[in-house]
Amino acid sequence: MLRLIVLVLLLANGVYFAWSHDYLKMYGFGPVAPNEPHRMEQQIKPEMIQLLSAGDLKKAEAQVQADLAPKECLQAGPFDDEQAASLRKALDAALPSGSWQIESVKEPARWIVYMGKYASADLQAKKRAELAGMGIKAEAVGTSELQPGLVLAAFESEAAAKAELAKMAPKGIRTAKVVQEREAGTAHQLKLPSVSEALKAKLQDIKPSMAGHSFKACS
Repeated sequence: MLRLIVLVLLLANGVYFAWSHDYLKMYGFGPVAPNEPHRMEQQIKPEMIQLLSAGDLKKAEAQVQADLAPKECLQAGPFDDEQAASLRKALDAALPSGSWQIESVKEPARWIVYMGKYASADLQAKKRAELAGMGIKAEAVGTSELQPGLVLAAFESEAAAKAELAKMAPKGIRTAKVVQEREAGTAHQLKLPSVSEALKAKLQDIKPSMAGHSFKACS
């Protein structure tokens, strides 16, 4: 009986020795490693972890708030080829890459019923108010060669513009005329799809290259 007990103890010690030294791990038995090395293996680029100072944390929070703030879409144009080339240089220098885009579109000719040029912007404004009293909506002309002047109507053909001018004659329109504001060709539109307050502050830097155009909400 004593021999059996000694044999069982020796066998138990042998099994414990094999278990504690991972000799039985291939069979699914073995102690759990206290240092859990597999946790280290699951880390993704631990060397990229950085400790932030209080100042860095405030900057990060401010950036997050700026990213979450409402943004608006702005556009301007049209620009001709030469104006668009100059504008691209200004945009590259002043605004972050990817914050703007210039889209090129084919545009038909534009004929306008036109009044002007006026000697001053004040005279232009006075005439515009006078036309409004007659029920005629007039807009400032966008072409620099025709400024300051007013556009009473716009069409894609000279014939249509002349027909409209004839209709206006009975209303007392005497000094208007039909002129071609632009020929058919390619026009370029500047678009800023996501303008934050910080980006809006930088738009003044490109104003000299805007060829007199101003920004408006995207249509």
